[in-house]
Amino acid sequence: MSQPITTPEIVIVEIDASTKEEAVRMLAEKLIDAGRLTSLDDYLAAVAAREEHFPTGIEGGVAIPHAQSDLVTVPSVAVATTTKGIDFGADDGPSHLIFLIAAPASGENTHLEILGSLARKIMHEEFRDRLRAETDPAQIAQIVTQEVQK
Repeated sequence: MSQPITTPEIVIVEIDASTKEEAVRMLAEKLIDAGRLTSLDDYLAAVAAREEHFPTGIEGGVAIPHAQSDLVTVPSVAVATTTKGIDFGADDGPSHLIFLIAAPASGENTHLEILGSLARKIMHEEFRDRLRAETDPAQIAQIVTQEVQK
């Protein structure tokens, strides 16, 4: 991947969303604005279809909604933080870190590589704490890109 997977333009600190649908839409809009997606509604439909089969909220206050789609022009991870939390269906409660993974359908293993690398990182409380404490989108983007994109 020649471009960073996360940039300050696709990070939202203290996202103003009450539902997972609102949060995913706001992050996907950032991807559209950054030229990383070609169709908002079609991509949101792909994420929603994925979410129907398996909630993407995981233990530790994290959610990883994602979808592979030909609408994705650049493999990306849009990131949102929230102190109030948003319900993504995790057994231990609301999510405070949201990572929207957008990968091209033709990207072979790109989707699984990003998902696997991110999943390994978020298992570490120190990584989650660093992101939750950070208020600068540029720093969040740097941390995620540095730690997830190898």
